[in-house]
Amino acid sequence: MAARKFKILDVRPILAKGIEPFSKIRESVDALAPDEGLSVIAPFLPSPLIEKLGSEGFQSRVERQNGSWVTHFWRDDSPADR
Repeated sequence: MAARKFKILDVRPILAKGIEPFSKIRESVDALAPDEGLSVIAPFLPSPLIEKLGSEGFQSRVERQNGSWVTHFWRDDSPADR
């Protein structure tokens, strides 16, 4: 199995402008190829996003990096998980 490639979306500048970033996140998620994931960088733990994408079949992993939260999302389409 090939390594998954993660696209990075830093929503901190979007939030700093007072804009809700969900539409940009949705656009990025919808554009993912089967072997890609999305890493979202935010100033807080995006719990509602984790729940929303989890309900759509995405796995997630959260890390703290330099005071921000990095949440990695991917679909695990292996037959064992279906």
